[in-house]
Formats: sequence, structure tokens, C-alpha cells
Amino acid sequence: MSTTHTLSVLVEDLPGVLARVSSLFSRRGFNIESLAVGPTELKGVSRMTIMVTVDDFPLEQVTKQLNKLINVLKIVEQDPASSVARELMLIKVRSDSAVRSEVLEVVNLFRAKVIDVSPESLTIEATGTSEKLEALLRMLDPYGIREIAQSGAVALGRGPKSMSTNR
Repeated sequence: MSTTHTLSVLVEDLPGVLARVSSLFSRRGFNIESLAVGPTELKGVSRMTIMVTVDDFPLEQVTKQLNKLINVLKIVEQDPASSVARELMLIKVRSDSAVRSEVLEVVNLFRAKVIDVSPESLTIEATGTSEKLEALLRMLDPYGIREIAQSGAVALGRGPKSMSTNR
């Protein structure tokens, strides 16, 4: 049975590390569903948040191989019950004066923000789980979605515990 796993991987912030990590997944035939990389609170360390759908056993093999990469500092599989994960989506939707108030009502319902306005469209910024973002898209679809840009998920464990290497 396949399930989606979210891995937080702390790596040295060096050229080529992302390519080495992602190629490890592709060599195993796994499709990375979401990948987000950014700096951490530690200088010279980046956090990769990788969402991948795999069988449980092969994921263990991949994490063991990831640990062997010299630039990988730490790997934690984020348990959905004890972590928070969010994605960012920008949506440009048709919104002339006839439907603008209806679109704004949907935006407010999902606690999203309008970040750009033109006479024919609105650009909306929304953050949340992939399920929330999909629901927002379903509600906006009848108005005419013109463009979508979506980030990968980022995740952190709940509570005071940190996965940082020296905290």
C-alpha cells in the first residue's frame, strides 16, 4: 500500500546538494510530489521538505541512503498528527465588476488575501493544507481561473522540540 510521507531534511547549503538528494529518489523510481528548500535558523544549513508517495519499506531504504550523503545532516519523517504543514498558492481569477463581490466572499471564507487588483481579475494569496487549497480552487473555478502558481509544502514538528542539529 502506498502512502504519502513528508520528510524534513537538514542539509549543508552548498551547490549540488539538491541535485544529489532528488536524484536519489529518481534512481529508486519515486516521484517527488512536493519539494521546498529554504534557509534555516542555522547559518549554512538549509531545510528540504520532501513529500513523496511510496510503500513504507522502500522509504526506509531511501532514508538510509540519504543519511550516507555527506551533505545531509539530519532526516526526520514528519508524522501528520505531530506536525504542521502548509503550502502557498497564488491564483489569478477572472473577476469583473459583475462577480467581484462574490469572488471576494469566497476569498474571505478561506482566509485568503487579495494581493493584486485589475479591472478584469484578482490575484489571490492563500496558504493552507493541500486539501484547503483544492477546495478553494473548486470554489473559484466557476469564475474562471487564469493562472496558478503553487509552492511545495513546508512542515515543522509541533511543540518546543526542534530538529536543529545543535538546539
